Amino acid sequence: MAENKDTPMDNNKVNEENTMEHESSPPPATTPPPPEGDTQEIIIVNENTEELDLNHGRIGKIENLEPLKNLERLYLRWNLIKKIEGLGTLCTLVELELYDNQIVVIENLDNLVNLEILDLSFNRIKEITGLQNLLKLKKLFLSSNKINEIKNVNHLPKLELLELGDNRIREIKNLDGLKTLKQLYLGKNKITKIQNLEDLTNLEILVVQSNRITKIENLEELRELEQLYLSENGISVIENLNNQVKLQTLDLAMNRITIIENVRHMSDLEELWLNDNQIGEWSSVEYLKQNKKLVTIYLERNPLASDSAYRRKLKLILPSLQQIDATLCR
Repeated sequence: MAENKDTPMDNNKVNEENTMEHESSPPPATTPPPPEGDTQEIIIVNENTEELDLNHGRIGKIENLEPLKNLERLYLRWNLIKKIEGLGTLCTLVELELYDNQIVVIENLDNLVNLEILDLSFNRIKEITGLQNLLKLKKLFLSSNKINEIKNVNHLPKLELLELGDNRIREIKNLDGLKTLKQLYLGKNKITKIQNLEDLTNLEILVVQSNRITKIENLEELRELEQLYLSENGISVIENLNNQVKLQTLDLAMNRITIIENVRHMSDLEELWLNDNQIGEWSSVEYLKQNKKLVTIYLERNPLASDSAYRRKLKLILPSLQQIDATLCR
């Protein structure tokens, strides 16, 4: 249940733990370049280890990993790595984390044929490349890079999660064939239109907050959608959600909406975030009486929230509420 609505990243209530971290954590401080010769070398102590944690180690180069024949998980977060290299012998690797380094190119991953999780968030990557052999990949994190185009991912037959938030993407495209995708994160980009999602028939979470979208559209095939995040856009009408009968969380905060409508059919709706809109009539709240499972609503900083009896009226009209804005109901 939401405890905070101060930032769009706090709006993302998702079940996937790794994704919560990527969506809600503040950007890490930029690591200054180390003085000459100040980076550390990787030293292997146990050749039989299956998990190696080298986070925050001032490592400048991936090297000396050849003896690790059983390694499944390699963590290299918060280092000073500029190039993906030295991984060719790690055929058993299942998870690779290179979050917050200085990587520019996705390369030298061809031998990691068993890789299921790849995290390259908070780097300097401009193009999605080098994934052609990663056919077992399930989760791909590329948030907070400099990527301007979605491409070279629709050949991944097992991909379940794609994180591309906080990049420079202008168009949703090249996602055809991703039938296994369940979570798609495209927040904080420059997207103007919801489109080209018709193949994502198993999608459960769609995040497109903080973009330039003015209309809810082209979601007809997303019948499995459970969470939809569209805050901080330019949307004025709640519409075209007829097939989203399984929706549990709908986030439309910080838009231009004046009327709550077209959500009665969402019998599983539990959380509705509409703070910072232009809703002024209590008839909009009355409209929600049929949403019997609604437990959380955000309406602060709407005209109707200036009513001195705002919280009391909400609770009287919608007795199922357990939370109003950031405060639990007593």
